[in-house]
Amino acid sequence: MGSGWWEGSMEPLTRTLGTEPVTEALRQCSLFAHADGPTLETVARTLRRRRFKRNGVIFHQGDPGDSLFIVESGRVKVVVLSSEGAEDAIIATLGPGMFFGELALLDGAAHSASAIAVEPSETLILDRESFDRLMDSQPGFRRAILAALAMELRRLTAHVEELQFLDLLGRLAMRIVRMAEEAEPDTRRDVRLAWPFNQSEVAGMIGGARPSINRLLQGLIADGLIRFEGEVLVIPDLDALALTASR
Repeated sequence: MGSGWWEGSMEPLTRTLGTEPVTEALRQCSLFAHADGPTLETVARTLRRRRFKRNGVIFHQGDPGDSLFIVESGRVKVVVLSSEGAEDAIIATLGPGMFFGELALLDGAAHSASAIAVEPSETLILDRESFDRLMDSQPGFRRAILAALAMELRRLTAHVEELQFLDLLGRLAMRIVRMAEEAEPDTRRDVRLAWPFNQSEVAGMIGGARPSINRLLQGLIADGLIRFEGEVLVIPDLDALALTASR
């Protein structure tokens, strides 16, 4: 097992770290939050780990979907690629414990978006056979998949509402608020949010243009609503930032 990050490296967990660290990672994923110990051990033995460099492509839009991916570390963006000259549309950013790729497993279609690591990342991979076996044998897993689909529908509905009813500043503020609430659900002050995104990526999240993003971020900084510490975005008062979105 090497020490560097490289795209596409894959290894069976049972030959490397054993299952104990993996079962702890699985407990952080909503799919397995209520699974018992033996079930987690069984699942852990079927998983593979794959590492990606920053900007490493996990899969391309249009690729066949044959696996479910769980983010173990790092952060992944799910992107719908645009035509030449336009910003790609980032439809989701996913951190540890979050998962993706389930839609292609459920309907058998190709991936409708690309998945790309926005920082060095590790994913745990559940293949189609193991996924189908869990769907057939584990009611809790099925319920978690259904809950995830419902949550995704709600998220997409909220995103459409934001695009329709909020101006660009409101969409930017609301996206930061939502990401902060996902990362630190119990914190409203001095929230620290990993921010490995460039301005083009931020533009892709909210349907804007890169020059406008720079101006809006500078305005939020000038108003004391956010500040940057390297690749960490600090939000002194999350409620105050949320008010900006509702103006």
